[in-house]
Amino acid sequence: MKIGIISDTHSKVKKAKLALELLIDNGAEFIIHAGDVGKVETLELLKNCGVRYVAVYGNNDAHLGHFHRKYNLVQEPHYFKLADTEFKLMHLPYYMSPDTDIVVFGHTHEFESDYKNGTLFLNPGECCARNKPVSECILLEVTEEDFLVTYYTKEKQADMYESQHFSYERIKK
Repeated sequence: MKIGIISDTHSKVKKAKLALELLIDNGAEFIIHAGDVGKVETLELLKNCGVRYVAVYGNNDAHLGHFHRKYNLVQEPHYFKLADTEFKLMHLPYYMSPDTDIVVFGHTHEFESDYKNGTLFLNPGECCARNKPVSECILLEVTEEDFLVTYYTKEKQADMYESQHFSYERIKK
């Protein structure tokens, strides 16, 4: 299964739209937003993107609370199972214990793909291109044997995304 992961879109709805289109065009069957959604328009993009999704509240998303029932917004840490794989989703990196197969977080605006003791820790970086001149997102492919991570970056003035690939042999817990 292919899973698109974005975070820290803040007020950059157009950048969120481009990242979602890229991930879905590359086969994403599910989208995870790791918080700091920022705008209701980004929640609308998620809701209407054609695949299932989940979004966690970020530290800048309190104003979205009254939309909780309309969109698939969850509080952290949020545990769920997808593709026979246990996930923990949060925005703030406070619950970093390796108690699931994959831990997804945001907030730091820094890409991370680190496999330690059978747990994959993923942070897609910042979609908003606020702290650096790059918009970032991840496509994660979960197989029986591997976790395959494609890290996408797009310079502010660029037309295309660049990509880097990471592969981790899956250790069953």
